[in-house]
Amino acid sequence: MIKLEQNVSLKPFNTFGLEAKANHFIAFTSIKELLDALKMIESDEPLMVLGGGSNILLTKDFEGVVLKNELKGIELIDEDRNHVWIKAMAGENWHQFVLHCIENNWAGIENLSLIPGTVGAAPMQNIGAYGVEIKDVFHSLEAVEIASGKYQEFTAEECEFGYRESVFKTSLKGKYIITSVVFRLDKTPTFNTSYGAIQATLDEMGVTDLSIKAISDAVIKIRQSKLPDPVEIGNSGSFFKNPTIDNIDYEGLRAEFPSIPGYKLPEQKVKIPAAWLIEQAGWKGKTFGEIGVHKNHPLVLVNYGNGKGEDIKKLALEIKASVADKFGIEIIPEVNII
Repeated sequence: MIKLEQNVSLKPFNTFGLEAKANHFIAFTSIKELLDALKMIESDEPLMVLGGGSNILLTKDFEGVVLKNELKGIELIDEDRNHVWIKAMAGENWHQFVLHCIENNWAGIENLSLIPGTVGAAPMQNIGAYGVEIKDVFHSLEAVEIASGKYQEFTAEECEFGYRESVFKTSLKGKYIITSVVFRLDKTPTFNTSYGAIQATLDEMGVTDLSIKAISDAVIKIRQSKLPDPVEIGNSGSFFKNPTIDNIDYEGLRAEFPSIPGYKLPEQKVKIPAAWLIEQAGWKGKTFGEIGVHKNHPLVLVNYGNGKGEDIKKLALEIKASVADKFGIEIIPEVNII
């Protein structure tokens, strides 16, 4: 039985740990509860769906209904000689799902260990790290259309995956609620250790017998050394996307800034690490009262305890402007600003 709560604090439900209230709040644990909840909502009432709350910046109270996705369950739905198809409900914790797959020796998402959030947010954001993106292992998802309550399946092509985005962040934004995701994972792993510090960390850990668990352990170690635990310091992980520019513009910047890193992409494009740009613009480790830029990772904006969302938003805009002024590059927030 669903319960409609009023004037609910959202502080426990966002990893920034920011205080904001929702006019109405409903948690759902089944598809039936979700459909019942949608019938209770007025058509003109603002709606926000919350998973792990790890990709939002709340700048004010939410004058509408917050739906908290608590759909749980993981099952193997198909397999062949080389692959397994795993269905996970959208409210499952992403990292716990990764660990579950590793325990069962299902390979393909070990490089995505310790990313905060839920399974449902993973395809919406096309999360990625250390050379792997969701689109590499994605098979399909199911979602409920908010306006009609109809169930629909989306293929990878229909999701229109891009860099840290999908159709659910563009043309279908706010129109569907993802309920489950199916991943196609490998029975025989293909180890991806070339990105970032994975190989160096494996060497440091003395790993000689490579496994998906060893890679996961290395990724966890790297992330824990760089990124603050939201339980201790409020944050939403990487605040900005890494920008992509034309190769000719990159060569021009390299003439002025010889140490600027870049990763070549197809179609004469180059991806620049936003963390490097922000650090070079002088923001790394800066503190402003209760908020700031993390000392170990300039991509991470933090709330030290009693910060306000509007102040973090203002800081983000100042960082964005200074990077544009110094490098002529626009960095775009990865976090949804509410």
